[in-house]
Amino acid sequence: MLINKTPSESITIMTEMVMPNDTNPLHNLMGGNLLRWMDVAGGICSRRHSGCICVTASVDTVSFHSPIRMGEIVTITASVTRVFNTSLEVFIQVEAEGGDVKTRRKCNEAYYTFVGLDEWGNKLSLPQIIPQTTEENRQFDGALRRREMRLILAGKLKPEDATQLKLLFNKD
Repeated sequence: MLINKTPSESITIMTEMVMPNDTNPLHNLMGGNLLRWMDVAGGICSRRHSGCICVTASVDTVSFHSPIRMGEIVTITASVTRVFNTSLEVFIQVEAEGGDVKTRRKCNEAYYTFVGLDEWGNKLSLPQIIPQTTEENRQFDGALRRREMRLILAGKLKPEDATQLKLLFNKD
C-alpha cells in the first residue's frame, strides 16, 4: 500500500567531519567524497520515503560554492521535492561549520533523481508527496521543468515536447 507523505516527513540529515583522508593537498574536502556523501544522504532519504531500495538515476549540475576545510563539520540535508511514477527528485543542500559551531555556510546544492526498485531490480510505483508550504510548492512545481530538462539532455524527450519548459518562454 502506498502512503502519501508531506515533504517534511521525507527529510534526511546526515553529518560528517572532514578528516585528513577526505582531503586534497590543499586540505579541502575532495569533491568526489562530497558527491558520495550527498548520494548516500539522497539514497537514505529516498528509501525512507518510498520504503524500497532506491538507486541513483541522475545528478543535476553541481557547483562548489565554498571549499570545505579539514576538521570542519558538514551537514547534508536531503528532501524529496516530487515523486513521478517510479522515480523521485531529491534536493540536497550542503552546509559546513568551522570553529564556530553556531555559524553554518552554504557550500553546495544539487538535485538527484532516484528510481525505486524491488529485490529483483524491477521499477516500483512510489508514494507521492503532498507539498504544504510555499517553498515545498515552489520546489514541487519546479521539479517538472527540471525533469523535462534532464530528459532532453538524456535524449529521452524532444525539446518541442517539453510543455513545462515552453511555459517559461511563451508569454501568450
